[in-house]
Amino acid sequence: MSDNPEELKAQIKKLSAQAMTWKMNLHDLSEELPVNWENIMETAQKTHDAYAALTAARQRLAELG
Repeated sequence: MSDNPEELKAQIKKLSAQAMTWKMNLHDLSEELPVNWENIMETAQKTHDAYAALTAARQRLAELG
C-alpha cells in the first residue's frame, strides 16, 4: 500500500467500486436463490475480501492523516 495520500485516495476509490460491485453480485445472487446457490460461498468470500481491502486502505489513509 502506498504512503502517498493522493495515491491512496485513488486506490480507495478503485477498491470502493470493486466492493460495491461484489456487494451487488451478492445481492443479485440472493434474489435468484435457489438458482446458483453453489456460488454463495465464493461470492460472499470475494465480497468480504473486497471490503476488507477497502477498510485496510481507509485505515492506512487515516494513519497518514
